[in-house]
Amino acid sequence: MRFPTLALLLFALPLAASDWPQFLGPDRDGKSAETNLLHEWPADGPELLWEVTGLGKGYSSLAIADGKIYTQGQMIADRSFPLHYLIALDAESGEKLWQRSNHKPYRDDYDLGDGPRGTPTVDGDRVYALSASGRLICADAQSGEEIWNVDLFGRFDGRQLVWGLSESPLIDGDRVIVHASGSKGGLVALDKNTGETVWVSEPGKAGYSSAVIVEVDGVRQYVTLDAVGGLGVRAEDGEVLWRYDRVSNDTANIATPLIRDQHVFLSTAYGTGAALLKLTASGAEEIYFTRDMKNHYTTSILLGDHVYGYNNGILTCMEFMTGEVVWRDRSVGKGQMIYADGLLFLLGEDGVVGMAEATPEGYNELGRFTLPELAQKSWALPVIADGRLYLRDQDVLRCYRIGS
Repeated sequence: MRFPTLALLLFALPLAASDWPQFLGPDRDGKSAETNLLHEWPADGPELLWEVTGLGKGYSSLAIADGKIYTQGQMIADRSFPLHYLIALDAESGEKLWQRSNHKPYRDDYDLGDGPRGTPTVDGDRVYALSASGRLICADAQSGEEIWNVDLFGRFDGRQLVWGLSESPLIDGDRVIVHASGSKGGLVALDKNTGETVWVSEPGKAGYSSAVIVEVDGVRQYVTLDAVGGLGVRAEDGEVLWRYDRVSNDTANIATPLIRDQHVFLSTAYGTGAALLKLTASGAEEIYFTRDMKNHYTTSILLGDHVYGYNNGILTCMEFMTGEVVWRDRSVGKGQMIYADGLLFLLGEDGVVGMAEATPEGYNELGRFTLPELAQKSWALPVIADGRLYLRDQDVLRCYRIGS
């Protein structure tokens, strides 16, 4: 019998084991392979190695590869008005290496913060980034020189989202996958070398989620959440293979789908919940639906037979295949999390940083500290690379030593 497997992202150049080249890490699952990390912190937190400013406004997280940090920010720089910028920093010191303008500013009308939301993706010697206003840029990772750009809204008659496009580009072979949110194409595949259109899926409005890859019975799919629910799109030609709308809400579908073999876990907040689906080559079947896991902007993490996520503001551990809750804890409050070396690294939206054992035996916190006064809610995903923990708060980036 042929078993479906999760397809790993392949990059043009080899990555160091410590690299974090895209949103949610090397495999888009929130997990780092790093080991030998501190399992205990001083009362005031781990050692702060450096703190830099100059990133501008925005909730873009970080991609780290080949000793460089890539992110996006909105600021007034080489013009007299604010623009989106793709930014590169030195990972060792935080020194800004270059910045490249990437479209007009995004202004939020709900007092939730202006600027870009999506995290850049590094693929070999190139970096890709999507602005909140629909411009996809490909730049040289070393120099920042622009190679090509595409105005998604212009090419695909796209529509802006209430809180701006928030997707992080997905690289698969020679293609880059994004949701154009347009009447001429929903999820689209572009040639990563030229930006030319390869295919478009059926028209639709984007969600705030980023796509992942799965292969089932020999059929490669891109799985994501759009404005009306979960969907799987055939990688070969963009045909929509299945839809599942029970997890959708009328406000924002944000979390990245979680994949294991032929199963996909979807979760949203605003009173909705989570579901586990079993995929086939052309469809999806619901295994369960639960209201015990309502991830707002957090992507759940799968470790062994258990999934860790947020039921609104409550950190929750449940059995992956059954949805049965194992434990709950208020932890650091509603926030983000990533995994490394048997640990969950937690960032509450009010600036509380925590470290806890990743175990179904119960919540065991090993350390916590609080960031200085925040400019906005702390929604940028934490990143671990080369024994360091990186935390972004709008214009400020802080780097902590967490390697033993």
